[in-house]
Amino acid sequence: MAAPGKCFLVTGPPGIGKTTLVMKVLESLRVSNPNLKVQGFYTSEIRQGAERVGFEVVTLDGRRGPLASTTNSSRESLRWPSVGKYKVDIASFESLVLPELQVKEDTDLFIIDEVGKMELYSSSFSPAVLKVLESNIPILASIPIPKFGRDIPGVARLRNHPGAVVFTLNAGNRDAIKEEIYTKLVNLLH
Repeated sequence: MAAPGKCFLVTGPPGIGKTTLVMKVLESLRVSNPNLKVQGFYTSEIRQGAERVGFEVVTLDGRRGPLASTTNSSRESLRWPSVGKYKVDIASFESLVLPELQVKEDTDLFIIDEVGKMELYSSSFSPAVLKVLESNIPILASIPIPKFGRDIPGVARLRNHPGAVVFTLNAGNRDAIKEEIYTKLVNLLH
């Protein structure tokens, strides 16, 4: 089981900067520890002009693929699950993310951005995240804030894990939380 304080979860309302915070912490860690071996992924918005039309998955080594879209009208996409107006491309997501969540002996840190409703449509994703959690390798992940006071079951499992520490972002505490998480990870990694 993950040791207490080795799983750092960043949560907050949409658009508050969870992904930005995760990536800034990673950037700072790489500067202070150039040999850091990190696995994982983050999600990025896809925009057409001012309109958000989807999300893509980006691995930490730069590979990209679609996660969800409002513009994909292929026959195949008719069978994809929906989250709001977005159709979730589970096959694309799994092909990029599942290899990134394989526990390797020399891995120092996992980045998982995010564990949310779209990602949890993959039946293989949650077990892979739990396996990472049980590996005792530090994790920095983002999770959505509960909607209407109800958590997504896969998110609740992670949030309530004994090894998890949850940081709730707001506009006033982002920099302080970034520094706190960075400091805790530096101490764990040295």
